[in-house]
Amino acid sequence: MEFANKGYLFLLLLIIPYVLWYFLKRRRAEPTMRMSDTYAYQFAPKSWRVRLVHLPMLLRILTFTMVVLVLARPQTHNARGTRTVEGIDIMMAMDVSTSMELPDLRPNRLEAAKSVAAEFVTGRPDDNIGLTVFAGESFTKCPMTTDHATLLNQLNDLHTDIAARGVIEDGTAIGMGLANAVNRLKDSKAKSKIVILLTDGSNNRGEISPLTAAEIAKKMGVRVYTICVGTDMKFFTNQVVVGGMVQTYNQPVSSTMDEKTLKEIAKTTDGNFYRATNNAELKQIYKDIDQLEKTKFKETKFTVWYDDYQPFVWVAIISLLLEILLRNTVLRRVP
Repeated sequence: MEFANKGYLFLLLLIIPYVLWYFLKRRRAEPTMRMSDTYAYQFAPKSWRVRLVHLPMLLRILTFTMVVLVLARPQTHNARGTRTVEGIDIMMAMDVSTSMELPDLRPNRLEAAKSVAAEFVTGRPDDNIGLTVFAGESFTKCPMTTDHATLLNQLNDLHTDIAARGVIEDGTAIGMGLANAVNRLKDSKAKSKIVILLTDGSNNRGEISPLTAAEIAKKMGVRVYTICVGTDMKFFTNQVVVGGMVQTYNQPVSSTMDEKTLKEIAKTTDGNFYRATNNAELKQIYKDIDQLEKTKFKETKFTVWYDDYQPFVWVAIISLLLEILLRNTVLRRVP
């Protein structure tokens, strides 16, 4: 609550001299009687009239206070606003080939990627975000949505045994993964459309080359951020399905990375290339992308003020009438 005429509130200072005057006048005007000893009256009970003797004075102060507040014009307001969000459409294209299980990132490449991607999604509630996965082939795991709970469930359900279970071929079809993600953005009306492409290898599968997919993305106004995850070390791991059970065998696996192609994709689409060799670097990369691709919104607020003096008027009227009633009835004083 605000007051349009705050200067009138200084009138409340007049209450102080009034109270002083009231008690000084009462002391002088009180009738007295000489007694030889007042001990007998020391513990005499007080009637309710005696206890309420100052009530009219308090009611008069309340009336005066309410009148001053009315003069000060108390006002309340309705604050209304419109928030127009210019969301960003984002497709995450994530490599789920067998090599993504290599443990140079903890606990492995895919789990590390899933963890930071989940944080990224949680921090962007206004954006449409979808998920495409690829190995030797590509498919959409979750179309673009603002239902991020569903997206996070689909992200959490990713595992590197997709190829081992025969869902898709193993390998690394970067071009197919990027083309699939870009295709999901073709009908987007957003002013900003991006793909976050994460892989640990070089393109060795698929019918569309990575640079062809990059050209398609450029024509559609899609910016691509490429992330090369992992180190150049060799690890020993392999998974096969035996009798419906996934078994792991030790076998030399070389992690080959084609940074040159990933850099070219980013350059062609006006994006950025990143290299992550550990969990901390990967987390920082997603933070950098988050800062580069902030959701834009504008907010317009307007406030409507209106006088709200009616409650104070009613309190003043009631307290004034109550004071008059008490002074002329039960609390009437006879000189």
